Amino acid sequence: MTSPSAGDRDKVVSKLPASLQQELKIRSAQRGIDIQHAVEAGINAWRGLGANLSPVDTAGSKSFSTWLPPGQWDAFREDCSARGVPLVQGLAQSVSLWLEKNPAPGVQRPVVVKRVVVCNQKGGVGKTAVTAGAGQALAEDPDQLHAVGVSKHFANARAGSEPTGEAAHEQLPGLGLRVLLVDFDPQGHLTKQLGHELLPLEGDSLTKHMAGDASGKLSDLIVKVESDRFGDRLHLLPSCTDAFLLDVKLSGVRAREAALERALAPVEADYDAILIDCPPSLGLSMDAAAYYGRRRDNESPGNSGILVVVQAEDSSADAYTLLTTQITDLRNDMALDLDYLGIVVNHYDARRGYIATSSLDSWMAIRDPRVVGLIGDLKEQKEAVRVKEPLLAYAPRCTQSVAIRALAREIV
Repeated sequence: MTSPSAGDRDKVVSKLPASLQQELKIRSAQRGIDIQHAVEAGINAWRGLGANLSPVDTAGSKSFSTWLPPGQWDAFREDCSARGVPLVQGLAQSVSLWLEKNPAPGVQRPVVVKRVVVCNQKGGVGKTAVTAGAGQALAEDPDQLHAVGVSKHFANARAGSEPTGEAAHEQLPGLGLRVLLVDFDPQGHLTKQLGHELLPLEGDSLTKHMAGDASGKLSDLIVKVESDRFGDRLHLLPSCTDAFLLDVKLSGVRAREAALERALAPVEADYDAILIDCPPSLGLSMDAAAYYGRRRDNESPGNSGILVVVQAEDSSADAYTLLTTQITDLRNDMALDLDYLGIVVNHYDARRGYIATSSLDSWMAIRDPRVVGLIGDLKEQKEAVRVKEPLLAYAPRCTQSVAIRALAREIV
C-alpha cells in the first residue's frame, strides 16, 4: 500500500468507488484544499468515532491513490482490522464522513450586481465573443470542475508565445453566478451567435424602454441560453434593429446618461452579473453604457466597470485612445467613479509575426488598466458561431475556453 515518501508524506494506494472519487475531487476544489488533506482529515475523523458507520456501497471500486502523513495509513489499517471493517470500506466511510462534514460552499454572490461594459470604438475586435464567453464562464455549474487557465501562465506570457498548452490550466469548480447578457448592438451579433432571433421592430425592445416608449415589462423580452452547463443561470436580452436609432431617441430623453440604468433596474435583482455588449460607437449610447458601469454607493472598487477588448495590431491602439478619452471626459464632466476592469487582447496569433508580438508587448506594458485576458485566434470560436452554440458548451476544453474562464476569474 505504501511507496517511498515524497517530502513529509507517503503515497498510499487503495480502492474507492468512482462516484466518491469524483465527489471528493470536486468538493476539495470547492473548499480550496488538496485531496490528500481532505482524506487525511476524513481518516482522522473516522478513527475518532465511538462506533462504526453504516456500510457504504463499494461495488465497482477503482484504484485510488493519495499522500498521507507517515504512519497514518498503517494505523488506519490496524483500526479497520480491529473494528472488523474491510480497508476499502473504511476508506469509503472516511471520505463520506469528510464530505458530510464539509458541504459544498454556497456561490459567492456580489453585494451589488456586477455590471461589465464590454466595449471598443473599433469593430471586429471580438467584443461579442468576449462578452458571451465571459458570461458563460461566470454561469458554469459550481458542482462540476472546468479547465481554467493558470494565472501565472498568463502573467508570464511573452511576445512570440501562444497562450496554449496542457500544463497551462487547472481544474476548478464553476462560478455559478446568475448572468444576463445584454445585446446593446443593433447589429445583433450576440443574439444571433447564441441561436436567437432579433426582437421584431414593431414590438417592445430595450431601445423603447430607454426612450420611455415601452409597452410591457423588460423581463418579458429576456430569453434563456440553453445548455446543461449553465442550468437556468444564463439569460440574454436580445437586440432589436431599432437600436440604430438609439442615439437620436436619447437626444430628447431627460438624464439620458442614466437611460440604460433606468431600463435595466427592474431586472437587476434577478442577476449577479450583467454584461453589456456595446456597439462600435462613441455616441450617446456609449455614454449611457459607461454611466451604467460606474461605481455605485457601497460598491467595492473593481466590482463593475469597463472591459476593453483589443487586438494585437496598430488600429486597436488608435481606437483605444479614442475610447479612453471619452471615458476620461465622462468621468470628469459627471464626477463619476468609473473603473476599468482591464484590457483583453483577443484574436492573438504569434504566427502573424512582429506586428502581433510587438503590439502584445505594448499592451502588456500598460499597467493602468492592465491586461487581464489573452485569447488566441483559433477555429473553435468560429465553429461555435457557425452552429449557434455557446463556445463553452461547444468546445469546453479548447484553449479559448480555458482562457475565457481565466478572464472571468480576473474580473469576478
